[in-house]
Amino acid sequence: MSDHQNPLLDWELDRSTIGKTGEGLQRPECILAQADGSLLVADARGGIMHIAANGEQTLKLPASQTGAEQRAGFKDRYVMAVGSLPNGLALLDNGDILIANWGTDSVDRFSRDGSYKVLHTEIDGRPIGKANFVMRDSKGRIWLTVTTRMSPWTESINSGVLDGYLALMDDKGMRIVAEGFGGTNEVKFDANEEWLYVVESNARRISRLRVQPDGSLTDREFFGPSRLEGFPDGFAFDAFGNLWVTLIMSDKLIALTPQGDVLTILDDGNPEATARLNRHWHEKSVTPDIMAQAKGTLAPWMASITFGGSDLRTVYLGSLLGTTIPCFRSPVPGLPLAHWGGQRFA
Repeated sequence: MSDHQNPLLDWELDRSTIGKTGEGLQRPECILAQADGSLLVADARGGIMHIAANGEQTLKLPASQTGAEQRAGFKDRYVMAVGSLPNGLALLDNGDILIANWGTDSVDRFSRDGSYKVLHTEIDGRPIGKANFVMRDSKGRIWLTVTTRMSPWTESINSGVLDGYLALMDDKGMRIVAEGFGGTNEVKFDANEEWLYVVESNARRISRLRVQPDGSLTDREFFGPSRLEGFPDGFAFDAFGNLWVTLIMSDKLIALTPQGDVLTILDDGNPEATARLNRHWHEKSVTPDIMAQAKGTLAPWMASITFGGSDLRTVYLGSLLGTTIPCFRSPVPGLPLAHWGGQRFA
């Protein structure tokens, strides 16, 4: 494909067309879109918020939980991750949801019947660490990202440590398949599942690895700039091959073209707070207070992007500090994930 065919090059997002869905949400970090127009949204009360196509909301909680909001301050709840915090979500082929639980450092399974089970807290005899994201591929395998094993995890930002890793769960069990990442966050496949793309939040870059038939990963390389102007968090491919990326705290939405060039789609950040955050990142002196001051207004601490709607042209923005989900129409549909059109959770 040539650049002049890229639908993003001649398109500009009109902020007046940005709508919203959902209300009263708590830490809507990860969003799964279903083919019926509904959304499954991670919720800080320990479960999943189901938002129907007509906007009706239903909080799905494990039968053993009350859903009472934890009375913790900003630092404890949103930075230090106290208590159960569902983060990355993956929809399994039977409609159950797999959860990377950022608060409990575990991989959990939330079944459609309301039962909830902690599946993994260790790997190779060691605590998992900060479980961030889970994804299912077309073969039914599960990919898990772990941001860091440092505790508290925030120390990994200034330390420059490369202790993030990727694990694979398949019929052979659970095993680490790649490591040495700077703050591993979301992962996504390209259209042919030839390459696995990896967000390295702390290192401010996107890496990719070639996927072998047995799930092993080779030929690691950077994709796009070796250093982005912000902390990448979530991303998603569109059908053309552009990789849309959120920059958390800077609260920008960018896209990397198939050639790796950067396009800015939306800038909702606070320029002064962003400049201060970037300066402290370079000086390795980022603190929770510095982080807290850097945020936008539409999706504060913009953390993820999801394509949904029946035509996969509606873009949804997840966040850590928002209570609603901004949405707008894209000129190009998103790349459907492995669960698209399959069994629904609700």
